[in-house]
Amino acid sequence: MTAYDLAVLGGGPGGYATALRAAGHGLRVAIIEGDKVGGTCLHRGCVPSKALLHVAHLADSLPLLVDLGLARYGRGLDPAAAGGFRDGVVDQLHRGLEHLLGTKGIDTVRGWGTVVAPGEVAVDGTGPIRARHVVVATGSVAVDLPSSTHDGHVVMWSDDALRLERVPPSAVVVGGGAIGVEMASLWRSLGSEVTILEASERLLPLEDPDSSRALTDGFARRGIDVRTSTGTAEVRRSEDGAVVETTEGDLLHAAVVLVAVGRRPATATTGLAELGVLDERGHVVTDLLGRTSIEGLWAVGDVRPTLALAHAAFAEGFVVADAIVGGDPEPVDYDLVPRVTYCDPEVASVGLTEPRAREVHGEGLTITSTTFAENARALIEGATGMVKLLTASDGTVVGAHVVGPSATELIGELGLATSWEALASEVGAVVHAHPSLAEAVRETAFAAAGTPFHSR
Repeated sequence: MTAYDLAVLGGGPGGYATALRAAGHGLRVAIIEGDKVGGTCLHRGCVPSKALLHVAHLADSLPLLVDLGLARYGRGLDPAAAGGFRDGVVDQLHRGLEHLLGTKGIDTVRGWGTVVAPGEVAVDGTGPIRARHVVVATGSVAVDLPSSTHDGHVVMWSDDALRLERVPPSAVVVGGGAIGVEMASLWRSLGSEVTILEASERLLPLEDPDSSRALTDGFARRGIDVRTSTGTAEVRRSEDGAVVETTEGDLLHAAVVLVAVGRRPATATTGLAELGVLDERGHVVTDLLGRTSIEGLWAVGDVRPTLALAHAAFAEGFVVADAIVGGDPEPVDYDLVPRVTYCDPEVASVGLTEPRAREVHGEGLTITSTTFAENARALIEGATGMVKLLTASDGTVVGAHVVGPSATELIGELGLATSWEALASEVGAVVHAHPSLAEAVRETAFAAAGTPFHSR
């Protein structure tokens, strides 16, 4: 039986972040992974979806090239070429990650692990592993609809959609969260007729209401049919695709149906139910540092009821590794974790939403919004969007929301502002390059501080 200081179940973002951090502290570490290190994010989620969304962005740029007097090139999408680009990005990152783990002295044990007792993990295909500490980072899996007939070809989950070797002429996307709107955006850019069904009253229901409205308006301009407050009663196969019956009684015919109603923790075979550390939804119950009630047993990532984001899992992994070696890390402040959606228009936020900020700050809250209408770089790129800042009575930035070009990059600056409790006037005082999209952040900060520049 091999003994380690730390055994990590799962080689996704949370798992390998924990392993790398712990190895940096001098611990002997093993990652137990039955598939490929990198997890869903690298192989079936974040990375391949963003690679294809980049292809979609280039496709959207073709009409603009014609407007600018450049000849139209291309003959429509070549799915094989797009798939090759996607796979090339994933493969390069996968090889790099495997090399990095090896250079750090981290053993990768191939197989699926089950915690059979505190400090002991059974691995199929190999012998058991003992470790002073065990971190569960097995991620999540897609949630299906009770009425769905998932087959991976016509009625599919996001994993299937990202491997699809054709552009569907029509699609119904069930679920208006991040996965749903990203795939809807991708397919629309590539020529599909797309309908989104969202049971709640708006797209991206966890985002700020103004961001949801801006996204809905943007999708409407692109010809995406958005139906909110609309549930799905049944999904069934048809001769040429599928039929979705909505709770309103409408029948929607489409070549494919994407079920994107959420994900659930992948803890069913981890042995944690038998150890009594799962809640009723299958999440691992931990304290703020990721520690369970069992000595030496920890959890990070989607198996915890926290933000199901790769970068949140990275942060949790750092905290757990630091705590294991006797450090005194600060728990992850999830209000300060950026939330990003890579659709067109992009949506990003950090800090509090307006409803939450009103609860916390009451009448002292100031809300300031500007658009990209007077931003030179956005005008050059033919883009629109908005920046919204929420500031407390003393001018501290407590929430930031961006919809539009490069929102997922611009949010980094605003993440610094919220993390460092910066004043809007301090953000505005930073000299930004001209012309740049980041100037929209500065313009909003100026306005929030009472000293508007270009904005009115």
